[in-house]
Amino acid sequence: MPMPGTGPRPAALAGGSPLNRMTRRIAAPLVRLIFRPVIEGRERIPATGPVVFAANHLSFVDSIAIPLAAPRPVYFLAKAEYFEGHGLKGRLTRWFFTATGAIPVRRGMHRDAQAALDTALEVLRAGAGFGIYPEGTRSLDGRLYRGRTGVAWLALTTRAPVVPVGLVGTERIQPVGARLPRRSPVRVRFGEPLRFGPEYGDAGSAAARRRVTDEIMQAIGELSGQERAPGYNRPPQPE
Repeated sequence: MPMPGTGPRPAALAGGSPLNRMTRRIAAPLVRLIFRPVIEGRERIPATGPVVFAANHLSFVDSIAIPLAAPRPVYFLAKAEYFEGHGLKGRLTRWFFTATGAIPVRRGMHRDAQAALDTALEVLRAGAGFGIYPEGTRSLDGRLYRGRTGVAWLALTTRAPVVPVGLVGTERIQPVGARLPRRSPVRVRFGEPLRFGPEYGDAGSAAARRRVTDEIMQAIGELSGQERAPGYNRPPQPE
């Protein structure tokens, strides 16, 4: 569940908190200067109102790249552990995730997954942008996996447009196991907004959720150019 006392309040979500706005003003130009990302389709993003940003997931930095590339605040969910550290490192980590618009949630059990969707729903109902990775976890082999239907539940519940996002090259900035980012070419591609009206059915229909999710994943794949994997992605298992 969301942690009390952390993350932006609903009233501040759409425009971004003062800390988030300051971070975007300072960090976005700096990141573009250092990494020189190619950003495509920013003009396609609705300027106001709720928007779901649905992206492929290749790296930890994806949740930083999308908010800094988008022309409006985009919120992602982050593990609550990132906000619970102690000492200087813990304070810096908490500040960083808060500044980039991350919202802490618990993860693990089914009820935690529903709580995460409920938090996303709160963000969208506040008229803000919410980012989600339908694959569930990042792809370690570079393929695009089958999407899970939480993204469709959000789209069908709120009727918010879904902007598909194709990320290319972010896995080379900070490969798994790397402690520091590296300079590497990156593309962030925003697609045409997808709208799923009443003709698609409602969020309670498993068939409707599957259809919407598949359409979203098709759009993401066309933007990212990834090879499609036949099944769901699974988080790596501890040895």
